[in-house]
Amino acid sequence: MPSVESMSTASALPAVAQPSLLHRLVSDTGYLLLGLPLATLSFSLVVTGVSAGLGTLVVVIGVPILAGTLLVARFFADIERMRIAPVLRRPVTRPVYRTAGENAGWWKRTILPLGQFQFWLDVLHAVLYFPIAVTTFCIVVSWWAAAIGGTLTIAWDWAIPRGPENRSLAELVGLGDGAVARIGLQTAIGVVCLITLPVVARGCAAFSAYFSRLLLTGVAQMRETITVLTEQKAAAASAEATALRRLERDIHDGPQQRLIRLAMDLSRARRHVDRDPDALRGALDEALNQTQETLDELRALSRGIAPPVLTDRGLPSALAALAVRCTVPVELVVDPDLGSPEGRLDAAVETAVYFAVAEALTNVAKHSDAANCWVTVAHGPGRVRTEIVDDGRGGAHVAKGHGLSGLADRARATGGRLTVSSPPGGPTTIGVEMPC
Repeated sequence: MPSVESMSTASALPAVAQPSLLHRLVSDTGYLLLGLPLATLSFSLVVTGVSAGLGTLVVVIGVPILAGTLLVARFFADIERMRIAPVLRRPVTRPVYRTAGENAGWWKRTILPLGQFQFWLDVLHAVLYFPIAVTTFCIVVSWWAAAIGGTLTIAWDWAIPRGPENRSLAELVGLGDGAVARIGLQTAIGVVCLITLPVVARGCAAFSAYFSRLLLTGVAQMRETITVLTEQKAAAASAEATALRRLERDIHDGPQQRLIRLAMDLSRARRHVDRDPDALRGALDEALNQTQETLDELRALSRGIAPPVLTDRGLPSALAALAVRCTVPVELVVDPDLGSPEGRLDAAVETAVYFAVAEALTNVAKHSDAANCWVTVAHGPGRVRTEIVDDGRGGAHVAKGHGLSGLADRARATGGRLTVSSPPGGPTTIGVEMPC
C-alpha cells in the first residue's frame, strides 16, 4: 500500500463532555479569525513559489524551488490539521508522507515530494482555502459587529451627529427620525444577530473545517479505504480459490478413489453371483466397507465446507469438535459469551475464526511434530483474537504454496491480520485478529 495514503493518528482528543454554547462560539470565532492571516500567508508563499518554480523549471533551479514550496504547503497543512481537530471534534490525523532512505542522495531527497499526491493536495488547499477564509472571516466579523453594536445602540447612539447628511436606518426604512424608533430598530437587529451568532459562526467554521479535512485527510482516507477493500477482495478470492483446490484434491484423493474401488468390488461380485457364493459374500462385504468409508470422508468434507455444529451450537462447540478430531492433544479456551445468542459473532466472522483454527490445527497435525497444542479465542471491544500455540519444531512461515498462506488470505478478507512467530525449534504461535 502506498505510504502517502496510509493514515496515522498523531494525537487524539480526550473524551470530554460537549462544550458549552459560549465555549463553542469562542472556539469557532477564534478558528475563523486566525484562519485569514494563515490563509493569506500560505496563499502568498505557495502561489509565489509555484510560479517561480514553474517559471525557472527549464533551468533546473525550478525543481528545488517547487520542492521547497511543497514543503511549505505541508507545513501550513499540518497547522490546519491541528486547527480543525477541535472544531470537528475529531482526532488529528495526518497522511504519512514518504521519506527518502538514509543513503539517498541530495537530488533524490529534493525530487521526492514532487511525486507524492498529498503534497499537491496541500498546495491546492493553500490556493482554494484563501477565498473561503476571506469570506468566512468577513461574515463572522460583520455578525459580531452587528450583534455587539446593535444590542448596545442605546449606549452610543447619542454620540452620532444628526444632520441631513447622517440619516439613520430608521429614517431609511420609513420609521421616522425619532430616537425611540431609531434605537429600537437597531437594537432589534443587534438582538437577532446576537441570537443567530452561534449558528452563523458554527456554520462558517464547519464549512471551512470540512473543506480543509476533505483535501488534507479525506482524499487520502478514501484512497486508503479503496486500497484496503481491493486487498480484501483479492484475499477473499484467493482464499476461496485455495479452498476449492483443496476440496478438489481431497475429493480426488479420497471419495473418488473409494468409489472407483467400490465399482470394482461390485463388478467382481456380479461375476461371482452364480459361480462362487462365498466369494460373492466377501466382495459384498468389501463393497459395504468402501461405502461406509466413503460416506465418512464425505461427511468430513462437508464439515469443512459448512459445519452444522457451528450454525446450530455456535463457535465454542464447533471448535471443541475440531480439538477432539485433531491428532495432537489440544487445550481449548474460548470466551463463553461467544456461544450465547446475545454474544455470538457475525456469521462471516464466526466462519472465518472456525476455518482459521481448522487450518492451523491441520498444519500442526501434519507438519509440526508437536506433542501439545493450545488454542485461545478471546473477544474484546470490536475485535476477536485467536491464538494457536504448539510445542513443535517451528519453522512455520507464510508463503504461497504453504497452508498458512490460505489462512492469511482468509484473515485479510475479513479486514483482519495474521501474525506468525515460529523460530527454529519452536514453539510456534499463530495469531489471527479480526474485526467484529
